Amino acid sequence: MKKPILLPLIMIFVLSTKMINAQWQPTGLAGQSIYALASDGTNIFAGVFNSGAYLSTNNGSNWNPVNTGLPTFNFNRYIASFAISGTNVFLGTAGSSGSGVYLSTNNGTNWTAVNTGLTNLKVIALAISGTNVFAGTNGGGVFLSTNNGTNWTAVNTGLTNATVGSLAISGTNIFAGTTAGVFLSTNDGTNWSEVNTGLTTLNTYSLAVSGSNIFTGTNGGGVFLSTNNGTNWTSVNTGLTNLQVNSLAISGTNIFAGTNGGGVFLSTNNGTNWTAVNTGLTGLNVTKLAISGTYIFTGIDLGGAWKQPLANFVGQEDYEATYLTVAPNPFSSSTTLRTDKIFEDATLTVYNTFGQQVKHIKNISGQTIILQRDHLPSGQYYLQLIQDNKIFSLEKLLITDN
Repeated sequence: MKKPILLPLIMIFVLSTKMINAQWQPTGLAGQSIYALASDGTNIFAGVFNSGAYLSTNNGSNWNPVNTGLPTFNFNRYIASFAISGTNVFLGTAGSSGSGVYLSTNNGTNWTAVNTGLTNLKVIALAISGTNVFAGTNGGGVFLSTNNGTNWTAVNTGLTNATVGSLAISGTNIFAGTTAGVFLSTNDGTNWSEVNTGLTTLNTYSLAVSGSNIFTGTNGGGVFLSTNNGTNWTSVNTGLTNLQVNSLAISGTNIFAGTNGGGVFLSTNNGTNWTAVNTGLTGLNVTKLAISGTYIFTGIDLGGAWKQPLANFVGQEDYEATYLTVAPNPFSSSTTLRTDKIFEDATLTVYNTFGQQVKHIKNISGQTIILQRDHLPSGQYYLQLIQDNKIFSLEKLLITDN
């Protein structure tokens, strides 16, 4: 009879901001440069330099080209942006001879050009707010469509820089990142105001929104944070050793920064501190980041697409000290979790190695939890135990068939 394996007692607070069992895994598109990533549920789109659009419906395990209706891509024309709203997927092309915006209503099976009124076809950024679609262009400013791209109108009053490389939506506020700083519109682009107080570098490459916090990544100045809709910005770069921030992505309390030469950095405290999280990556020139379900994806210049479960990224401030044992582990039918803390209304979530949630148990109380295998196949899983938005444990589980 197999002797059960007990996980060692763990003091969670000693983990700091290091990852548990965390390593980036390649997902394909090897040797390619990915300039755009976007996710909708289980679908993730990648814009590959010189090769067009690719779609994965299984968390990057496989990628298939989806280019019907798109132009031929080359050095002068490439995919720079995606935006997804329901069944509509918008794609923006850039380069010296960009060909505007394309729309697919069938998951990329077919694309149609939607450029009427779009006088600048070099579309670097796309964003969606309700029924409004915004396009940021290289030299033409911002364009707005209220009918899924059928018609576009330039909306640039007050926008003193026409190179718009990033867009972000925060409620009724629209932020545009340009080579001359950040601009804000509170009326669907009808008027824009410069909001740059505190920015020491105005070449803004990326924008991301987390609640009332707005983050911008810059070329040479790192990351800046505004908590008042851009009225003031504060540099938040401690631990960020590379200050060219090409992309930002947010999942819950985790903020990821993709840099040019320094790889990926993680902050779990609104940018107060950053930690490099690059284990497994074979290249550090990060072009894009995207959250897809329980996974984070990154595109590497000439290095393809990489991923790992978000559950791997855990910071010290997410935890409260507790002891946990799991036995047996491995297990074939059920296992028991025991802690030194009395839980009330806690939640237990189990993820597979693709980062997909496979079990979710709510309203847990007491110090003992029985976890049933049910219909889960054998293999490796990750368990997350949360109460009051605090993570008490993140453990690796093994299920066997005997």
